[in-house]
Amino acid sequence: MKFLTLAALAVATTMTGQMAKAETGLSALFKREQSTLNTVPDTRLSGFLGFKIRPKQSPVTELTFTKAWLDEQPVATGDANFSCLAEALYFEARGETVKGQFAVAEVIMNRVNSAQFPNTLCGVINQGTGRRYQCQFTYTCDGHEEVIREKAAYVRVAKVARLVIDGAAPDLTAGATYYHTTAVSPRWSRSFTKTTRIGVHLFYRDERYRTASSE
Repeated sequence: MKFLTLAALAVATTMTGQMAKAETGLSALFKREQSTLNTVPDTRLSGFLGFKIRPKQSPVTELTFTKAWLDEQPVATGDANFSCLAEALYFEARGETVKGQFAVAEVIMNRVNSAQFPNTLCGVINQGTGRRYQCQFTYTCDGHEEVIREKAAYVRVAKVARLVIDGAAPDLTAGATYYHTTAVSPRWSRSFTKTTRIGVHLFYRDERYRTASSE
């Protein structure tokens, strides 16, 4: 009986030693694998794993409202909502100052955040489209084909769209959800509070629906 006990103890000791060696070996293997993965570029690693890793970009902390500064920003890309906003800025504000373009983009974002309008950029921009001259943004329902002919202007406003979506835009319009150019005087403007003028656009807030930026 004593012999069997000693034999069992010896076997257990041997197995414990083997397990310890195995764990040590696995630990070393994991470390080597991790070291190897760390040397693989993100783009190649994303390909191995089947998804894309978006390069990290430093957030813009200070805006300069000049074309020169905007031209220095990286080329902008994005999803469908980004495309909707970039297109809206092209047709609504490509002739505006850079600050004016940011202001128009801010109004659209304010609408997204207001209970009065749809809660997506594409929803806000295309609201009413399909009814001639009954939409929120005339270019979407004026019967004319939307063709982007000024490529450089589109590249710039697309950068504005990207920056605003990423949260880099300042509060320029005091919560405005409406605007019009100085060339017209729509009847609806009398019902709202004028907040500011930027470039050739006047901005208005509907006091019945306050957004976070207007409180």
